[in-house]
Order: sequence, then C-alpha cells, then structure tokens
Amino acid sequence: MLRHRRHKRSLFSRVVHRVVPCVGPFDDDASSETLDKDSVDKDTQIVDEDTTVDKHASSEIVDKHSVDEHHPNPSPLLPPILPHHLGRKCLVLDLDETLVHSSFKAVQDPDFVVPVEIECHSHHFHVLKRPGVDEFLRQMGQLYEVVVFTASLSKYADPVLDQLDVHRAVTHRLFRESCYTHNGTYVKDLSQLGRPIADTIIIDNSPASYIFHPHNAVPVSSWFNDPHDAELTDLVPFLADLTNVPDVRGILNDSR
Repeated sequence: MLRHRRHKRSLFSRVVHRVVPCVGPFDDDASSETLDKDSVDKDTQIVDEDTTVDKHASSEIVDKHSVDEHHPNPSPLLPPILPHHLGRKCLVLDLDETLVHSSFKAVQDPDFVVPVEIECHSHHFHVLKRPGVDEFLRQMGQLYEVVVFTASLSKYADPVLDQLDVHRAVTHRLFRESCYTHNGTYVKDLSQLGRPIADTIIIDNSPASYIFHPHNAVPVSSWFNDPHDAELTDLVPFLADLTNVPDVRGILNDSR
C-alpha cells in the first residue's frame, strides 16, 4: 500500500506541475499551423476552449438555459446506474484540450473531420486526438462508469464523440446546458450527477471547471498538438489504483 501511495503522489505531482493555466484559448507554444485562435473567438463559439463564457456569442449558439448561479437541479443529470456498472466509481472526462483538440482551420493529417451547422452554414472541425486516448478510453471503460462532460454544445461534441469513442467506453454525455455559469465560467457541478461524491473523479484541463469539487479532480495540461504527450497513458495505473479506495478525495487531496 505504501508503494502505491508513493507511486500516486509521484505521478500526481508530475501531472500537476505540467498543468498549463487556462488563461486563453490556446497556449503560447502551440503551432500557428495547427491553431486558429480567431476561429473560436468569434461570435459562433461552440467549442469549449477554456470554459470561459463568450458574452458576445449569438443567441443561437449560446445555450439559453445556462444557469447564472449555483442552484441545484431538481433531478440528477445522470440516469440510474446500469446494473453492470454497480460498484464502479464514476470517471468524468472533459473533451476539448483534454482528450482532443479541434480547429476550424484545416490541419495536417487530422484524425477526423466533423461537419457542424452554425447559423445555417456548414463548418468543418478538424480534430486531433491526444496521444494514447484510444487505449485510455478502452481501459477506463473496463474500470469505471465513464462520463464525458463538456462545456461545448452537443451539435459539435456528439459527432466528435461518435468518432472518438471507438471502444464505446463512454456511458453518458453531458454538454453545455448541464453546466453552471459562475463568474463568467462554465462549471461542472459533480454533486448534480446523481453519483456519490466519494466515488466521483473529474479529469479536466481547466481548474475553473471543477472549482466546486477541487478534491475530486485530476488535473491535466491543455493539449493541442504535441505528438510526444503521454499524460493519458501515465494516468492509467494511477486511475486503476483509485478504483480500490473508499473515498477518492482523500487520495487526490493528499497528493497535491
């Protein structure tokens, strides 16, 4: 057990130190060939870049049901747990810059391209998969009830997940309308999922997304196009160990 605890602390510390603060849509080191900053700063923002609310977004794109304060929903966001997931913990995964990076601008060798209709016009998102994401999802699907919770709109995120989740590891999908807006930021309130908080983990590149439950979070750095990134692969043994603890908050809080 001590060996596992040391491994968890070492791995978690390594991940935390690599986290890039989400102060803008893209990091300064991202390739200009791959990234198109203006494509997500315009008034048709449908992709979650840093979970910041675009106050100039068009009325069609901004979800009209976004909540401005932290008020609980009358019913859980997730349906009752499926019989074959009984006894499993819930793993909540962010999408953009955590599992994939998407751009309006054409990129070299995208993993796939998804068409999205925005205000009666079809746009194409060029999607890059984070290294190791396929195997990561496959293994997590065997260990957890996996939920993708994104601040992007479903018109974009659904087709991305249809192509990304080749192993059908993701049990549930939650989108922008399930987020709260808090101080101009989209927040994912884990207490509204309908799962025990002690058994819930969130992996997200934006700390603002989990400000209500920081002790349930495994932070990762924002990923854009680094082919040598290994964070998802590195997290697999750590997350496998977490399936056996009575309360994930004790481990995640102690590991900071």
